[in-house]
Amino acid sequence: MPVKGPEVQAQQQAVVVAVTKIKNFLHNAIYRLLLLMFTGVLASQSVNAAVLPEERVDSLYHNYTGGGITIDGPSILVRKNFADKISISANYYVDNITSASIDAITQASPYTENRVQQSIGIDYLNDKSTLSYSYTTSIESDFDATTHSFGISQEMFGSMTTISLGYSIGDNIITKTGDDTFLETSGFTDYRASLSQVLTKNLIMALTYDIITDDGFLNNPYRSIRYLDATNAEFGYSYQLEEYPETRSTNAVSISMRYFLPYRAALYGSYRYFTDSWGIKADTYEIGYVHPLEENWTFETSFRYYSQTQANFYSDLFPFARPQNVFARDKELSTFTDINIALGVTYEFGEDNLFFFDKGSANLYYTYMAFDYANFRDVRVNNGPATAGSEPLYNFTASVIRLYFSFWF
Repeated sequence: MPVKGPEVQAQQQAVVVAVTKIKNFLHNAIYRLLLLMFTGVLASQSVNAAVLPEERVDSLYHNYTGGGITIDGPSILVRKNFADKISISANYYVDNITSASIDAITQASPYTENRVQQSIGIDYLNDKSTLSYSYTTSIESDFDATTHSFGISQEMFGSMTTISLGYSIGDNIITKTGDDTFLETSGFTDYRASLSQVLTKNLIMALTYDIITDDGFLNNPYRSIRYLDATNAEFGYSYQLEEYPETRSTNAVSISMRYFLPYRAALYGSYRYFTDSWGIKADTYEIGYVHPLEENWTFETSFRYYSQTQANFYSDLFPFARPQNVFARDKELSTFTDINIALGVTYEFGEDNLFFFDKGSANLYYTYMAFDYANFRDVRVNNGPATAGSEPLYNFTASVIRLYFSFWF
């Protein structure tokens, strides 16, 4: 989904807009990046090894439901190798989005839309080095994105150490439903470096450092802040469109470890620290366990905890209109935490059941997510203008289902 990462509001004076939507464009950027990372995992099982990814076909169905939003759709990925030196992949991914989120309900109206992402990639293997390139496009009604990604990895010290470097550059075109004159652009660059090290026969460690710079129109063209307004007798506040800085720099460092147990099981854990020029600081902790059963079954469970501080220009309720040069009320820029609890099962089957495929697997993963916001309030609870700013804090739960089939040939 690329960093670069799902709503739309009407200004008090623009309630006459017939079709309005609320989407968090910053969150979309993060969603796209995570999506690309996920499809990259499907495409390349050996990203840190000097071998070509395996030839395979993956067919995925995904569903996200929570906070009044449903996102689902299919994805197909195909990878083919040539001459033991070149691997080519192609991916097609669809999001069908239906939103009746808190923003859509309180500031506009529910909406539906469709996003289509397509990508092609190539890997070139030369001895212990791998060169990679991919091109991705993402199209929706008011946000078009293109991304070029480059990578190189090198094995050394008897294949005990792998160093990888990556670079991505992207351009976005932003329009606005109901306003044919609105046209903005944004872009990003992403620099990545990672080190993978075999520490013992059972323990592997990986370190990753990531720098992303964004520039251009970085906020949502529909979303508004709210500010105190004594002239509004119903709510005690009014709305005004957000204004963001035109640049952003983010830095993230992570460490992960995987320990292989004697009976083919594995324990893994990771920590990631994130900071940006908007004042956000975030920590992510994850621990998981993989357990094989007999020859064909593998079960996996994991727990993830995420927390972040707010951006320095965020507020749930500002004291007056245009309170400063930049201002936002996007809940993804507030202080919040979320937990993920995931369960997964994989069944592998051999060529006896697969016609011309060598082997295959069926995979089902379920993730439960719970979000708690420390300074974003649920304005659906309205007890009059005297209670503005004291509404209950917002929280919601969500679930993610991933069902996919993989076939090797």
